[in-house]
Amino acid sequence: MRAEQIKQMIEAGLPGSQVQVFGDDGQHFDAIVVAEAFAGKGMVQQHQMVYATLGGQMESGVIHALALKTYTPEAWAKAQ
Repeated sequence: MRAEQIKQMIEAGLPGSQVQVFGDDGQHFDAIVVAEAFAGKGMVQQHQMVYATLGGQMESGVIHALALKTYTPEAWAKAQ
C-alpha cells in the first residue's frame, strides 16, 4: 500500500480532514490527521476513528504499523 492511498482513505472516512502520510516501505507509516470531528474526543477515540477509515487494512496486515498524531484544527494551530 502507498502513503497516498492511506491519505485518500482517511480523508474519505473523515470528510473535511487534513491528512499527511509518510512512509515508503509499504507497511510502516506515520500520519498527521487534523479533523474537526475529533473535537471533544480523547486521543484513543481519535485514533480509533482514523483506524475505522482504513477498512480492515490494519487487521489484515496490509498496513503493519501506523503511527498517528491527531489534532483538532484548534490544537493543530497551537502546535504550529
